[in-house]
Amino acid sequence: MTGATQGAHRSAPGGAPRRRALRRGALRATLLGAVLVLVAACGAAPAEERGTSEPASPGTQQGDPSRTQRQSGNGTQTSPNVRHVANIPRTAPLNGDEDFNTDLAFQGDYAYVGNFGGFSIVDISRPEQPRVVSQVSCPAQQNDVTIHGDLLVLSIDEPRSGPECDAADSPRAWEGLRLFDVSDKTSPRYIGAVQTECGSHTHTMVPAGEKLYVYVSSPGPEPDSPTCPAPHELLQIVEIPLDAPETARVVAKPDLFPDRANSDYDSGCHDITAYPEKNMAAAACFGDGVLLDISDPVNPRVTQRLTDTENFQIWHSATFNNDGTKVVFSDELGGGSQATCDRNTPPTKGANAVYDLVNGRLERRGYFKIAREQQPNENCVAHNGSLIPVPGKDIMVQSWYQGGVSIWDFTDSSAPKEIGFFDRGPYPGDGIAGSWSAYYYNGYIYSSDIRAGLDVLKIDDPLTDPAEKVHMDDFNVQTQKSY
Repeated sequence: MTGATQGAHRSAPGGAPRRRALRRGALRATLLGAVLVLVAACGAAPAEERGTSEPASPGTQQGDPSRTQRQSGNGTQTSPNVRHVANIPRTAPLNGDEDFNTDLAFQGDYAYVGNFGGFSIVDISRPEQPRVVSQVSCPAQQNDVTIHGDLLVLSIDEPRSGPECDAADSPRAWEGLRLFDVSDKTSPRYIGAVQTECGSHTHTMVPAGEKLYVYVSSPGPEPDSPTCPAPHELLQIVEIPLDAPETARVVAKPDLFPDRANSDYDSGCHDITAYPEKNMAAAACFGDGVLLDISDPVNPRVTQRLTDTENFQIWHSATFNNDGTKVVFSDELGGGSQATCDRNTPPTKGANAVYDLVNGRLERRGYFKIAREQQPNENCVAHNGSLIPVPGKDIMVQSWYQGGVSIWDFTDSSAPKEIGFFDRGPYPGDGIAGSWSAYYYNGYIYSSDIRAGLDVLKIDDPLTDPAEKVHMDDFNVQTQKSY
């Protein structure tokens, strides 16, 4: 081992696991009863003519296309207040054709980067000169990552022959969570796993003293699948004793919607964001947006359920504002593989919906979608993002796949607006590409680009400059902390 790579022998790259992801995406759409008609090729403007699309409806903002842009020789565009300061490309063993970069987590001077082939640990003590410390080869989808103390947790949403990193593609008998000890950043150590039904598409940590509870979100059920039988509860809760993480186990499978036992929407949750300080969570459960009381973390209770089949296809993720008085729900129209940032797609679809929390009830106020029209071959839709910690303001940074990274202000819930962006331009090859996750951490924006690697961005703007005074010891986007 060289200090840069540790883990198992890689199986030969192949399309089978990724095809399974597409089948799951198709399953979600079927379960949601969604009919998606995209007419992307005709009417799309060339890159140099990108601008606004149809006028937005009241309560909807698609950014500010009149802002001056800077453009580099490689086609990258940025707003004047955003600089691209560093990039770490994917490298072996995590740079195969289908080794997509995925989610991010942060702790101290380190960023943890998920990848379909495993994960990386990056030293960001000097953000404009980031350095890879180690890479772990541990293939599986999606390898979304969180960090708590010396414990790293990976979401595995792909059946493997077993829980270890050297597990093969067949027989397809296990999926769930993998656990690692990362006390030695140069040599992470696999310590155990927890099998969960239908795997773990994403997961959310809820710390509780000497125990860590993990909410597992996953789609399902799947016919004839040994790992994803029916019926499939919307949520599984894993308990991890911090003094013995190898003994982690599933302790609850709450049935959040008992009235939906035979519903077409009974397909699990995609993403849950917890705000433990306020004893609440917001869940994006494919067909619904859900507000939860998590004062008892093992027995979450539904306090409100939202359904919007007109504007939402896949309720993808949720973000609270710092006060816990608003929730942003995103719609992953097309499952992340379609070109939905075009004039043929309404501005309320594949967008963010901003809800105010009034007397304990969520009320929709407005929508936000980027204004820069993307090309017919550019997959683009609202994806992972986080707050920029500006006291007294509600500002968010967010990934849009090939739509790039957008910084937007929703302090006025009914009139959100873009204040900055970074757009790399069309990927020259086939398939999905672009920013999977974009998060703010201690003065910089980090974007996990599916194919281009880890980008580091800097925004210099009077609106966001106060965030530089806020220091975070760690950051897991689905476990919000106040600032």
